[in-house]
Amino acid sequence: MSSEKIILNRQELAEIVNKIADQILEEFYNNGNRFADVVFVGIQRRGVPFVTKLRQAILDKVNIELPLAKLDITMYRDDIHSHKNGLPVINETKIPFDVNDKIVILADDVLHSGRTIRAALDAITDYGRPKVIRLATVINRGGREFPICADYVGLVHQADPQNHIKVKWDSIDSKEEVIEVVFD
Repeated sequence: MSSEKIILNRQELAEIVNKIADQILEEFYNNGNRFADVVFVGIQRRGVPFVTKLRQAILDKVNIELPLAKLDITMYRDDIHSHKNGLPVINETKIPFDVNDKIVILADDVLHSGRTIRAALDAITDYGRPKVIRLATVINRGGREFPICADYVGLVHQADPQNHIKVKWDSIDSKEEVIEVVFD
């Protein structure tokens, strides 16, 4: 049996996106104007709507459109052979720029064990050698298994290990909110 608890509503989620956009601007735009080297990479599937909204927030604030990529990390996961329902779903990877010497803002919705980010780092470095990689995440839920932390975090929310945190986006779920699925 499970129930859902709303952690962030649509407005609060939008505020977090704007807060993270401001942090990125502070680090790279307001501090030496290194924005020419900044690119965005969203981890498929729910990191892509997040990074798209981050990119739009920056465009709205400083009128600069930054390059955007989608990264599927399925084949880089260390649990690829343990899928209960057969073969894993592989989504599109589309990196329309050279990552060499770029400042990569890697985005995902929830940071939990760190395994997804470890896989994403392996995948990105197969495309080249970025100058810097920064991690942006909506929710840091704790429970790390790898020594990975986010540079930009919307909210730290400690969740029981058996519970799930889900960030819902209009483009996938037709609503925007963050929920915790609580298992009894």
